[in-house]
Amino acid sequence: GPVGRWGAAGKLYASHVPLSAFQKAALAVGSAVGALASPERADLVAALGETTGEAALEKTRQRMLSTREGRAVINHRPRIKESTLLQLESLPENTFGGMYWKFMNRRGFSPDERPPVRFVDDEELAYVATRYREVHDFWHVIFDCPTTILGELALKTLEYQQTGLPMCALSVLGGQMKLSGTNRRILFRHYVPWALQAARRSTHLMSIEYEKHFDRDLEECREAWNVLPCPKRETLVT
Repeated sequence: GPVGRWGAAGKLYASHVPLSAFQKAALAVGSAVGALASPERADLVAALGETTGEAALEKTRQRMLSTREGRAVINHRPRIKESTLLQLESLPENTFGGMYWKFMNRRGFSPDERPPVRFVDDEELAYVATRYREVHDFWHVIFDCPTTILGELALKTLEYQQTGLPMCALSVLGGQMKLSGTNRRILFRHYVPWALQAARRSTHLMSIEYEKHFDRDLEECREAWNVLPCPKRETLVT
C-alpha cells in the first residue's frame, strides 16, 4: 500500500525487495562504486541497473507499447530459460535460434544464470528489466559481437544508446579501465562509433518478439531489423 517518504512499500512480485528512497539511493551509490571497481560482478551491475534505471525502463516500456510486437511482448511476457534453449538445439545453424543455441552452448552459458530483478518498484517495469537482461545474449548473436571485455563494452554502448539505462554508461566507464592501451584506443576509435551508429540504425531491440523468429534465417533477421554487425577486432588498424 502507500507509504511514508522514508518507508518501504510491500512486495509487488516474487523477487521484489522493497526499499525506502534513502535505502535505494544508498544502494545505487554503493553498487556504482562496486561495479566500477569490479565490472564482472553481475549482482552489483544488476543492482545498479535497477536502482538507477526506472526512468529509462519507463521510456522503454512506452516505446514497446507503441508497436504491435512490443505490445505483444509486454502482454504475453515471454521468458528465456534453459528450457527455451533446449528446444533450439535441433534448429539449422543458419537460423537465429540455431546460432543462439550454438553461441550459448559453446560458451557454457545458461539463461538461468541471470540474477532476478529485485529493486524495481513497479511489477510491469520489473518484467521490462527482466526482458532486457534475458535478451542481452540475443544481441551478441544478432550483432555478431564477441564476449571479450571489448565486445561487451561495445554492446553496452549500443544498449545505452537504445535504452538510456545509466548502468550501461557506467559499465563502459568502469570496464574501459581494465583494457590495455591498445584495446582502449580500439574501443573509442572503432567500437563506440560502431555501437552508436548500429543503435540508431536498428529497430527498437526491446520491441522484438524474438521467440517468433527463432526458425528464421539469421541474415534475414539482420536485414529486417536493420542490423549493422560488429567490426572484427583483427580487421581494425590500431
